[in-house]
Amino acid sequence: MAETLILPETANRREIYESLLPQLQALTDGEPDVTANLANISAALKEAFGFFWVGFYLKKEEQLVLGPFQGPIACTRIHFGKGVCGTSYARKETILVPDVEQFPGHIACSSLSKSEVVVPVFDRNGEVAMVLDVDSDQLNDFSEVDVQQLEKVAALITSLLPH
Repeated sequence: MAETLILPETANRREIYESLLPQLQALTDGEPDVTANLANISAALKEAFGFFWVGFYLKKEEQLVLGPFQGPIACTRIHFGKGVCGTSYARKETILVPDVEQFPGHIACSSLSKSEVVVPVFDRNGEVAMVLDVDSDQLNDFSEVDVQQLEKVAALITSLLPH
């Protein structure tokens, strides 16, 4: 696949996701390197939506460690159960946060982040391998459309992980 995204000229996020998902599949098809795929997925999500920050935190031993991302510098390590990412990891569920200031224990990697959605990415054994973290500099910027579609992105990533 060419390294150019073809996106509909619409303000409708669902349509953009629906156009983007097959392109992510094509972009990652046949590429065995997980880091390269995560880098391209984060870049594609940032390009498609202009999110403030998009990236991955990977499970390494007893914490989450920063992986490929697009956006300003970020926290390097997050303990399980801490902040939105660590809580998503521990609960094994997606967390949608309309206002990060209202999330108990939020870790402010950037004071410009206002809302966030974090999606766990499961390995082929059903364990959380990483989380996909998407931040916005706008309050209440994410909806159930983002949750549903980012969970589809997470499922795509699961299919790319080694057996």
